[in-house]
Amino acid sequence: MITTITMYGIVIIGLIFSLIKDRQKTLKAFKVAWKAFLNSLPSLIGILGLVGLILGILSPATISRLIGSESGFLSTITASVIGALTYIPSLIAFPLAGSLLRVGASVTTISVFITTLVMVGFVTLPLEIKILGKKFAILRNVFSFIIAFIIAIIMGLIL
Repeated sequence: MITTITMYGIVIIGLIFSLIKDRQKTLKAFKVAWKAFLNSLPSLIGILGLVGLILGILSPATISRLIGSESGFLSTITASVIGALTYIPSLIAFPLAGSLLRVGASVTTISVFITTLVMVGFVTLPLEIKILGKKFAILRNVFSFIIAFIIAIIMGLIL
């Protein structure tokens, strides 16, 4: 709770400072942010609906059996592939991970899902190849995939 209050306090102070320094730029930034929010709103609602539907249909026991610690390393591999293939904003992925953890998913599985989601970009690979070159883009994604497993294993051991 203290962290949340502190973060909101910092944001409010920054906003006040920005308004004092240049009111027009601050208002322009708000307009840009509002448009970005409206553009991402359909995806956000769709993903939240899908997550709610999945969590409503699958019982905690089923989720635990599929991606919990008793499901073994296969669930970790499955989660890594899903994370690498999907394009979910982190804003949605973190609450989803928290929900899955609460209903029995293992820390290692959720860690590899979130890490591959953020670090591996199968969906964005064509754009990466175009901008960064084929060799670099593929090597970056392969190494990111491997590192995601290392991070997940460490998180599983620590937590």
